[in-house]
Amino acid sequence: MSEKPPWLKAHGTPWGVTRETVVYDNPWITLTEYDAVAPTGRPALYGKVTFKNRAIGVVPLHADGTVTLVGQNRFPHANYSWEIPEGGAPLDEDPLDGAKRELAEEVGLQAADWRLILTMELSNSITDEICHGYLALDLTPTATAPDDTEDLAIARVPFAEVLDAAVSGHMPDSLTVALLLRVHHMAVKGELPADLARLVLADARS
Repeated sequence: MSEKPPWLKAHGTPWGVTRETVVYDNPWITLTEYDAVAPTGRPALYGKVTFKNRAIGVVPLHADGTVTLVGQNRFPHANYSWEIPEGGAPLDEDPLDGAKRELAEEVGLQAADWRLILTMELSNSITDEICHGYLALDLTPTATAPDDTEDLAIARVPFAEVLDAAVSGHMPDSLTVALLLRVHHMAVKGELPADLARLVLADARS
């Protein structure tokens, strides 16, 4: 991880709050409404979604350069989504433990080599959701245990083909796009084993 450059510094006045009211709460999220004071000093009405889990994403990268993906119907956009294995980890749980659980439950894999490769704020204008993204290497099979609301399909696809699909807009899930690009970046920067990096950087058309 490179050092934080000096230009990445805060400017101005932080947001202020004069009133907050919880308007909705369930086991996964809380929606709070605020009378706020903007950094410009102007009053503002603000809503924030607070998440009770951290988002977890895992790129299961096999030694042959393929990636195991999950397909499922998603509720919010009423669409079918191909993604990397994903899920949530309670705030009091080690995110790595959550990543290990999701990888096993969704695609029946376990990994001997785990690397935290990216931490993201997923929609920082209206939510406080944080995502921890992992690269999982040295993979072996284990038992699956999907949630009772999940009807999952599984595919194992060459990395270059998956990345092309993601950046072409066929896999719009944000965790998938960001973490695939991060793995490609790692290959370019020499942060992966040489044989694996060559497979990651292979041309999907070859």
